[in-house]
Amino acid sequence: MDDHLRAIKHLQVERTIRSLEKNNIEARFVETAKDVVPTVASLLKNGDRVAVGGSMTLFETGVIDLLRNGNYTFYDRYDKSLGKEGVDEVFLKSFTADAYLASANALTEHGEVYCVDGRSNRTAAMLYGPKQVILIVSWDKIVPDLVSAILRVKDIAAPANATRLKTGTYCTGKGKCMQAQCDDRHLMALPAGACEHTICSNYVVFSQQQVEGRMKVLIVGESLGY
Repeated sequence: MDDHLRAIKHLQVERTIRSLEKNNIEARFVETAKDVVPTVASLLKNGDRVAVGGSMTLFETGVIDLLRNGNYTFYDRYDKSLGKEGVDEVFLKSFTADAYLASANALTEHGEVYCVDGRSNRTAAMLYGPKQVILIVSWDKIVPDLVSAILRVKDIAAPANATRLKTGTYCTGKGKCMQAQCDDRHLMALPAGACEHTICSNYVVFSQQQVEGRMKVLIVGESLGY
């Protein structure tokens, strides 16, 4: 990316940060992916109980390695020794965590955080439970408004995640949602029963937060995740 395009991206980031902060969401810019780990470490304390939502960004930035190797009690949903019951137990323990780390599917310049989940252990913990929620989000996920956020999930995030998870849904074969457009009556959801193995079960918009500073967003100046 040349300097002129980067300057435009920085202006978009600045607008988004101002809007997030008006919604009681702490936000800051992190220049590169390699700067994420020290920034996250500065937000955690030794001995903290930490958990994560499903996120490729956390792997790409080294956050998962930080949590596994740091002085934390890590409720590791990716532990290969866990069976289904063990993973479910981790999801429940996540609600008592001191810190919950995840990414988001989109950020709007209006100051909204937009997430779409299947089982929704991620969005549930983001909504309530952990003392702080730290989101690491690529600046590629910033969009002008909520409709753009919805379309971003339909066009990019959901097809990529469904392909990664080998769900066999429509979007894994076509590369886009079967209802790729939005209208006023069907803004987010698919027609009832249209996608049997959908990973897009619940749609959550985080706006004005009642607990100031609980949710923190680190916007990273690189392409990360989906």
